[in-house]
Amino acid sequence: MGDRAWEQVDRLRKWLDDEAAETGPADVRLLRVLKIGEEFGEVVEAVHGALGANPRKGHSHTWDDVKEELADVIVTAMVALGTIAPDGDGRRVLDERLDHLVARVLPESAA
Repeated sequence: MGDRAWEQVDRLRKWLDDEAAETGPADVRLLRVLKIGEEFGEVVEAVHGALGANPRKGHSHTWDDVKEELADVIVTAMVALGTIAPDGDGRRVLDERLDHLVARVLPESAA
C-alpha cells in the first residue's frame, strides 16, 4: 500500500480521533472494527442492487457502486488497523501480512 494512501488514512483517523472525544480508547478500537462490518453490509447491498437480486428494488446499484463500497471497506479497515497499531505500525503489519499471504500461495516469489 502506498505512502499516500496511508497518509490519507492517518488524516482520517486523526480527524475521527478528534471527533470521538467522549469515547474511551477501548470503545474507539471496538467501534472502528465494527464499522468494517457496516461497510461490508453496504457492499452486499450494492451487489444485490447491481444484480437486481431484490425484486422489490430492482437494479438499484451499478458495479461502479460496488467498487466504491469495496474501497470504503478497505479504507475503513486501514483506519481500524491504524487505530489498533498506531505510529506507522499498521503499515508494517499490513506489509508483512501481504508478504506472508503471497508467499503462502506463490512460494517461488518469496523474497
